[in-house]
Amino acid sequence: MDLRDSPEEARFRARLRTWLAENVPDEPEPTRLADRWPLTLDFQRRLYQGGWVALTYPVEVGGQGLGVMEEAILSEELGRANAPTVLPLSHLARPLYTLGTEEQKRRYLPALLAATEIWCQGFSEPMAGSDLASLRTRAVREGDEWVLSGHKIWTSYGVFSDYCLLLARTDPGEKAHRGISAFIVPLDSPGVTVRAIVLANGDEEFAEVYLDDVRVPHDNLLGRPGDGWQVAMEVINHERGAVDTGYLPKFDRYLTELAAAVKEQQTPVDRATLRALGEAAASLEVLRMHCLRTLSDRASGVLSGPESSVDKLLMTAVEQKLTQVSMALLTDTTGAHRARWFDRYLYGRAASIYGGSSQIQRNILAQRRLGLPR
Repeated sequence: MDLRDSPEEARFRARLRTWLAENVPDEPEPTRLADRWPLTLDFQRRLYQGGWVALTYPVEVGGQGLGVMEEAILSEELGRANAPTVLPLSHLARPLYTLGTEEQKRRYLPALLAATEIWCQGFSEPMAGSDLASLRTRAVREGDEWVLSGHKIWTSYGVFSDYCLLLARTDPGEKAHRGISAFIVPLDSPGVTVRAIVLANGDEEFAEVYLDDVRVPHDNLLGRPGDGWQVAMEVINHERGAVDTGYLPKFDRYLTELAAAVKEQQTPVDRATLRALGEAAASLEVLRMHCLRTLSDRASGVLSGPESSVDKLLMTAVEQKLTQVSMALLTDTTGAHRARWFDRYLYGRAASIYGGSSQIQRNILAQRRLGLPR
């Protein structure tokens, strides 16, 4: 396998690096999300105006008509440039593009991709997080409307959003995922209540969304009744991968920062510390090699399946390994430096839960990839 950029990819990467050098803010992001949000939104809109959003989407719906390699290069370079947080727009837009009606595409895709309308993902529920197929939010059709009732939780950026791509059960007679449908829900609809969830690090990145007989037009159904599971898989398969999220360069930065801090703290570095850093580096290299395999499959037209659970498991292992090592090794660093690592540690603890818990990922691989019984 040739791991080098093609001439076209090299030109794309060089052009992107030039743009990032001119547009990524020099100052670090504020610690609190409420303070970061205006900067995040501004950078997201600049990305769109610069032509760096939805690279693999057709030009007529606001994309760039490029390939998966360019998309991977974008993710990598954003992380390498330590760019502000990029909103999860492309994977939320994907089911709109693949399953939406022409009217839905015209109405929602341009504003979603341009970040002039902010969307969130209404999947998880208090009793249906990793086991998404057990969700209990209901949608009942009444004439030309659907009436939704239920409770969503861990909704990323819910307090900042205008619309929610929401899953609800439309056929209670069907088992598990078969009776689930997807809806476009305006969050200013009567009966919708959004409440922020304050995390251990003080952020309000997530929210609860309550639906009390919320009425949406039938035209807000995405796909057909029962297509909700297909919508969920399209979103999740592009949400979990380190190729898509810029996690690889972020973890590279973590390891570089950690090694530099350790070297400053102790010279020479003792054998036990070197071993801990080496194990973290080895975990990161395993993730990197797996990502190249995933990217190779995607470039060859092989669609993601249950194998995407491997991406999630490896990403979790690397993030938690790096942050755990930081807490063990950085004992003499300044308060601000250690606080930053402690914040990363707290967030990393959730990595084995969000996006589907590690136990669920292993069950998916065991049952759907290895053919083992339940």
